[in-house]
Amino acid sequence: MGVFKTGKAIEMAYELGLDLVNISPNATPPVCRVVDYNKFLYEQKKKQKELKANSKKQELKEIRFGPNTDDHDIAFKTKHAKSFLEEGNKVRAYVFFRGRSIMYMDRGRELIMNFANGLIDDGIAKLDQPPKREGKKLVIILSPKK
Repeated sequence: MGVFKTGKAIEMAYELGLDLVNISPNATPPVCRVVDYNKFLYEQKKKQKELKANSKKQELKEIRFGPNTDDHDIAFKTKHAKSFLEEGNKVRAYVFFRGRSIMYMDRGRELIMNFANGLIDDGIAKLDQPPKREGKKLVIILSPKK
């Protein structure tokens, strides 16, 4: 329509039976539009809902190890972790210690770091959280590399 003074714009909106909606208040001069305000709100909500539906949701997948997990089992679980990371999910790997196996904390730390380094060296993952002890678990979190 054009650029109008505020009073003139309000008058035009009143004559048309519509509302003067401030679209971009930080612009110079501020951008306003003569529209039906309820319809404007409805369209805004619809756009927000569409954006939310199109956004990718990231899940946290878990992989569990024991302190005495065999090399073949580690390779098998690494393959699963690769597929999770390629789908865009985060991976939370942990070594669970039960009973007296808590004495082998260093073996568990070595196991989980070898697992993580294998994925990081392949260029698939990056380390979000270094090994951290949570009760009877030693936890590490990996996220996909963009």
